[in-house]
Amino acid sequence: MKKIFTSRLDLLLVVVPLALGLQVLAADPLLIFIASALAIVPLAGLLGRATEHLTSHVGAGAGSLLNATLGNAAELIIALAALREGLDDVVKASLTGSILGNILLVLGVSMIAGGLRYERQKFNLTAAGMGSSLLLLSAVGLIIPALFHYTAEDRGIVVEKELSLEIAVVLFIIYILSLVFSLKTHRHLFAGESHDAHDIGERPWSLRLSIGVLAAVTALIALMSEVLVGTIEVAAAQLGLTQVFVGVILVALAGNAAEHSTAVVMAVKNKMDLAFGIAVGSSLQIALFVAPVLVFASYLFGAPLDLIFTPFEVAAVTISVLILGFVAMDGESHWIEGVMLVGVYAMLAVAFYFLPV
Repeated sequence: MKKIFTSRLDLLLVVVPLALGLQVLAADPLLIFIASALAIVPLAGLLGRATEHLTSHVGAGAGSLLNATLGNAAELIIALAALREGLDDVVKASLTGSILGNILLVLGVSMIAGGLRYERQKFNLTAAGMGSSLLLLSAVGLIIPALFHYTAEDRGIVVEKELSLEIAVVLFIIYILSLVFSLKTHRHLFAGESHDAHDIGERPWSLRLSIGVLAAVTALIALMSEVLVGTIEVAAAQLGLTQVFVGVILVALAGNAAEHSTAVVMAVKNKMDLAFGIAVGSSLQIALFVAPVLVFASYLFGAPLDLIFTPFEVAAVTISVLILGFVAMDGESHWIEGVMLVGVYAMLAVAFYFLPV
């Protein structure tokens, strides 16, 4: 139990009250934005840690799925808060940023961290191949609405939103069927190496404690997300940044903290199967689960969300997915491959920074 109260919790005890206090005092929106973003980082990390402990109770077969699913809770909560405020550009940018951040930054840093300790690390080639293929499929799901928008714009906004809804349904169905394939009908192909409870480096928490921490942290993330989203527009203007850059880079980085911490730790422990599964699986869930859910939820808010991303966002995701396919095709990784992935992320981040409003 004492293991919970680490420097991560100490940071929470400082940053969360600070963010709430600044909001109550109507302080500078930029300070509120920074404080709430900083608060989400350790919260997302604690969420990922609780997920690791919960994984020890459900077995290794669902480990990567649980880590990826609950690790994306922060991104989903932030996006829902932004969606309710009508910040559609930020919502779509955060989706793009989460996909890029997971398959380039999270996986790249994991490969570097593990590669510096081990000369060569192997991962499940079947799972990697399926993940890359599904990510390419999700890129197609982003391309089709954009192509329709730029080639048949005269059909009107209503038709574009209807097209996005139908594509979201298709993506969601594919996600469900992919779970059936990997967890039931062909789960033996995705077994990989076994990972027991000792992989988390400490005595596992009880099931009740794990669920309790998950519930409490999720509630805090929801609270901080409301604060963060409420200051995005003003903070972006003060920093001289576009909302697309804030969504793709800053918001996505804060939400990806759980994937960063868990995947890197697993890679350092020579568990590249889990690290790869968490990073790629998280991107898949953003594209095939979170994006459709946001489209469905937007109808409840009375402002339907479309899946029309900017040409640069579509190109960035497509390029990243193709690079991932080349890196994963041999079923093993080295630290220089991680450097390549991080390098691509850095170049894309610079490009997003200079994109016009």
